[in-house]
Amino acid sequence: MKFILSINYLVWLAVSGIFFAAGEFLSKKFALNPKLSWVALIYLAYGLGILAWLPAILQKNQLSIVGTIWSVLSLLTTILIGILIFGEKLNAVGVLGVITAVLAVILLSNASAA
Repeated sequence: MKFILSINYLVWLAVSGIFFAAGEFLSKKFALNPKLSWVALIYLAYGLGILAWLPAILQKNQLSIVGTIWSVLSLLTTILIGILIFGEKLNAVGVLGVITAVLAVILLSNASAA
């Protein structure tokens, strides 16, 4: 447990976000071609994401900051997967939303350091 907590909570959030992004990718693949095998992989990806989330919240113990950073990281990875892999489009309002979300992460990261 000591080793797990020695890793910075932002690293755990990034790992959790990567697994969440994998779950989102697999969910889209399932939507395009429904198969039971996709469901098992989706559960696995999201489950590993939750396991990576736990050390982050345990270490930082500030749900308002950790939760928001995780939500924005997950949002960004989901948007990137949609645009880069599946060719989805983002309109001007969406771009403004992404910029605002990134600003939120920067502000919250600085607030957590204070």
